[in-house]
Amino acid sequence: MPGSRTDYFLTRLSASLSGTSMPTDLQYAETAAGCVHVFDSASEPGNEASPDYRPCIVFTPDGPNVVAHYRRLIALLTPHFRVVCFDMPGFGFSLPAADYGHSLEQGARTVLAVLDQLGIARATLAFSCANGLYAIRAAQLAPTRIASLMLTQTPSLPAMQAWAYRMIPRPLRVPVAGQFITWLARRKLAQLWHRSALPAKTDAQPFQQLARESFDAGGCFCLASVVQGLLRETVLMTAPAPLTIPCTLIWGEQDRSHRVTQPESLREHLPQLDIRRFADCGHFPDLEQSERYAREIIAHMAKIAADAVSC
Repeated sequence: MPGSRTDYFLTRLSASLSGTSMPTDLQYAETAAGCVHVFDSASEPGNEASPDYRPCIVFTPDGPNVVAHYRRLIALLTPHFRVVCFDMPGFGFSLPAADYGHSLEQGARTVLAVLDQLGIARATLAFSCANGLYAIRAAQLAPTRIASLMLTQTPSLPAMQAWAYRMIPRPLRVPVAGQFITWLARRKLAQLWHRSALPAKTDAQPFQQLARESFDAGGCFCLASVVQGLLRETVLMTAPAPLTIPCTLIWGEQDRSHRVTQPESLREHLPQLDIRRFADCGHFPDLEQSERYAREIIAHMAKIAADAVSC
């Protein structure tokens, strides 16, 4: 697709033109969608040779956030779980392949490929916003691999598409033109998005600073492509039956971008959905209130374990 090839060229141009070289000490997983930047707590110093039988939780940042935004949350959760966090292709330090079109099928298979590369047989996916739809598709494709879902700011596919038409300027929805505009304005777009996605009284500067550092080192932010891929989608609507996998949805009620979005719409795909509302959070409850979010995910995982024992 022309848009995908445009991103392939532009992301590599950014990496080559960055004031500092792309980090070379990062861990990557090889996938058909490109080399994916991965953090894995099991690979941290002192843990490499130790078998980790704890449940695994996998995160994907919602761009322009990157893996570095999750340092605090990872630190809170690693005493309890094996924690994996990776940038989806087209974001952070995961440069996309030339044929990666951000379809739900491609995104889901990328998730499963990362699990394969890390030797993870089964995991809980803790994804947010549009990435949550990749998680749902991964669970449809490989139900035995996905133990549960812990989603944030993810409505149904139709509600997400309505959000994109409402929030994303029309030029960004045009293939090739949208990719060039996003690339040229990526720093400004990231700054504006953090400001509008967070509550009015929240200091956006720490979020914006980490995004700037990523861009300075050649990181990418393929917003136009993920939106264009999302707007082409119908796959979740053609699934033979709704998923029965356990799912908790964390919803930040101060998210101005989602002020008219109904979180209950996700029950279209996950009828057993448990919705937990963070009244004082915006678009990133997992990062804005990391301690509270960590308590929620620990409770979610405990319930999954208890249900498994009782079965």
